[in-house]
Amino acid sequence: MRKGVLLGFACFAAYSISDAFVKSLRGSLPAYEAVFFGAVLGLAALPFVKGKGHRWRDVMIANHPGLWWTRAITGAIGSIAAVTAFTALPMAETFALIFLMPIFVTLLSVLLLKEHVGWRRWSAVCIGFIGVMVVLRPGFRVLGIGHLAAIVCGLSGAISVVAMRRAGPHEKRISLYGAGVIGPLLLGGLLMLSHFVWPDLRQWGLLAGYGLLAALASVLLMLATLRAPANRVAPTQYSQMLWAIGFGYWLFGDRLDWPMLIGIALILGAGLFTLVREEKVTPWWRRTKIV
Repeated sequence: MRKGVLLGFACFAAYSISDAFVKSLRGSLPAYEAVFFGAVLGLAALPFVKGKGHRWRDVMIANHPGLWWTRAITGAIGSIAAVTAFTALPMAETFALIFLMPIFVTLLSVLLLKEHVGWRRWSAVCIGFIGVMVVLRPGFRVLGIGHLAAIVCGLSGAISVVAMRRAGPHEKRISLYGAGVIGPLLLGGLLMLSHFVWPDLRQWGLLAGYGLLAALASVLLMLATLRAPANRVAPTQYSQMLWAIGFGYWLFGDRLDWPMLIGIALILGAGLFTLVREEKVTPWWRRTKIV
């Protein structure tokens, strides 16, 4: 189990460094172009994700086509939104808003799956939204496309989770991973047709770091969940906030004031509590058996 948890920390460290690479582009390439090249490089993980008895065509063929397309579309929208948010906002602020995902999962589960939610999880939802108001402080600071993009990214991830809950068990992991890569590749490629900017050598290097590290992180996450229960691995994603604060200060000159730090703490606490409560009910990754 310890190895699985350590792999979880390594996975989210790789994701965080990948995000730092794409933020280092500083908007010099359109977000959809960065996502396209990141998805192309993400195909490098397919041989490691492919399980015994899986076929290569399973990348685009799933037992539940609706699930596959939902993951593909939300993956594409979420990836473009994430790149936009990281370009426009400090990394810590971006992660704080993206980490609203467990709270969005709770709300969507009530609305779409008619799940019962107790007062503890509703309290966490309220605390999370109070944290959002503290971070955003509408009326006291200028809000922009980056804030909207970060929230859209969290919402897209939540829709993907709820879709898998609804679809049920017995989906191949190569199909699930394939949807998360093919969706951004197709949408990014289509958006590039109208305005393509050829990357220079520095941008190629940053794109390579972004795409390859994200692919590595996906493989590490798969290995982590094979060696430890998912409810032990999932909380390690919150270690990304430490990476975000460190990268923000050391690489990008980000400065977070005390109200923002308090809001971030409220969002993280609510999200982590909600994640734990979700696990105690029935974890979605147990409901969706990835084979």
